[in-house]
Amino acid sequence: MGIKKFSPTTPSRRGMQSLTNTEITKSTPEKSLLSKLKKNAGRNSYGRITVRHQGGGSRRKYRIIDFKRKKMDVVATVTAIEYDPNRSANIALIEYEDGDKAYILAPIGLKVDDKVVSSSTADIKPGNCLPISSIPVGTLIHNIELKPGKGAQMVRSAGLAAQLMAKEGKYAHVRLPSGEMRLVSVDCKATIGQVGNTDHENVKLGKAGKSRWLGKRPEVRGSVMNPNDHPHGGGEGKSPVGRPGPVTPWGKPALGYKTRNKKKASNKFIVKRRNAK
Repeated sequence: MGIKKFSPTTPSRRGMQSLTNTEITKSTPEKSLLSKLKKNAGRNSYGRITVRHQGGGSRRKYRIIDFKRKKMDVVATVTAIEYDPNRSANIALIEYEDGDKAYILAPIGLKVDDKVVSSSTADIKPGNCLPISSIPVGTLIHNIELKPGKGAQMVRSAGLAAQLMAKEGKYAHVRLPSGEMRLVSVDCKATIGQVGNTDHENVKLGKAGKSRWLGKRPEVRGSVMNPNDHPHGGGEGKSPVGRPGPVTPWGKPALGYKTRNKKKASNKFIVKRRNAK
């Protein structure tokens, strides 16, 4: 999929870049695989804003993605590649031999009329899902489970791929796109290949309105606020933050602040951190 650039006919067109969407083969989603998607504008059950800068945005339906691939040893045919407004990756509509339909993430190289299957004896080709115990070392994978049967939780964004580095006993060493090395049970499933839509990172919105369509409201710098609104606020002219380092509106460090629980149970599965020196 390529990138489309625009002539600067308006200020917003200058620098705007969008996807050509040449891979998309179907514009209307499968009705049986849609569900409601309620907006909450960053508010919790009490109506209080817990995540700032959210609200508005285009109305959209959720596409039910099959992250579990539980239909084992049944061959499915790819009938369409579709756009999904809820994620950066494109999705593929597949139809099983028994007539059931499902959505999966579309990896690079998957095309209409291709066959995919979830099986421990499946071929090592994009779109096929296997237990990690059946995948050769060195293979690029995505859509990786953390717990057997729970469904894929890792490596699902556009253009991402992890690499299976080694297998020892009950666990496999997987190198994630961040550089983190992690132990994953060999009973967990993963899908072969790299997630498609690799040009997604090159998209330039070009205008503020496009962010509003995505449900993102404007952000305001703390340094231009008043002192009662933000720790960076106040001062004559363009003042420095007046603190040892930048902080959030609630006084917490904004940069280099570790938030992961030191006693988190899954720490033992991380062999090498993404930012390890």
